[in-house]
Amino acid sequence: MIVDVHTHYVAKGWPDLGWPGAPRLRIESEREAMIVVNDRDFRRIQDDCWDPEVRLATMGVDRQVVSPTPVFFAYERPAKQAANVARIFNDLALEICADERLIPFCQVPLQDPDLACEELDRCLAAGHRGVEIGNHVGDRDLDDEGVVQFLQHCAARNAPVFVHPWDLPTGPRLDRWMAQWLVGMPAETHLSILAMILGGVFDRVPETLRICFAHGGGSFAFWLGRFENAWHRRNDVIGTSEHPPSHYLDRFSVDSVVFDERALRLLVDTMGEDRVMLGSDYPYPLGESPVGRLVSGAGFLSDRARARILGGNAETFLGETP
Repeated sequence: MIVDVHTHYVAKGWPDLGWPGAPRLRIESEREAMIVVNDRDFRRIQDDCWDPEVRLATMGVDRQVVSPTPVFFAYERPAKQAANVARIFNDLALEICADERLIPFCQVPLQDPDLACEELDRCLAAGHRGVEIGNHVGDRDLDDEGVVQFLQHCAARNAPVFVHPWDLPTGPRLDRWMAQWLVGMPAETHLSILAMILGGVFDRVPETLRICFAHGGGSFAFWLGRFENAWHRRNDVIGTSEHPPSHYLDRFSVDSVVFDERALRLLVDTMGEDRVMLGSDYPYPLGESPVGRLVSGAGFLSDRARARILGGNAETFLGETP
């Protein structure tokens, strides 16, 4: 069983979201459309975003976790408005994921923990299996009190959490060469793993919380040694967690979207073969295609490790194995 834990959907259409410049979809043909945000073209998409038959025919795996596209999170909007956006997209996701091979993850208005918990509960009752969240809400990172409250609720409800970077910094140095995606996304993910550790989140949420970070956890694995060294040598500044960073490596997972066998080896060596899951970023152009090529062809992996990364770890993440 091969399971892809990192894919996205966009519905073919939705009602007006209620504010000027709100995301909308401009349909350009039966197979193509343009996401428009703030009245500017944001991303061209195809029918593999919304058509389950196309998705099932092209996804290249046995099952997919299907998550929102982060541009629709609406964390910057008033909480009740974001809750309405979440309801709209979450209900549309269930229509796309009617086939049991497509596993829907919902979105929530993370800026309001009470509303976020309510929407998660509604979605779990309706058929969603977990939740995707952005890696920050404005200047509030994952150690924010409200976010911690939500993560505690996810643990209590046995709902897996997938963390995806979003709302990336901009500026002259980042607006070239897709640097927001090539540099900003890995850095944002690394920063939020640090927030989970140094902010004491893992000391406060139950060990039963199942949480995965996109894009191989960003640059975290490469810089764990620097992080560990700083915790021991400058404990007066950053020693806010009960234990050094390496103590928490069994508290979270990452996906495999790193594109290079040397990077995958470092990731598996750092996190362990039970903490890496197949991810592709399907159907977007910066994703892996064909899905699973890196893991399937990695010569350093044992048969057990390959099977765990391709599907077994995802089944554990989804709560399907003891």
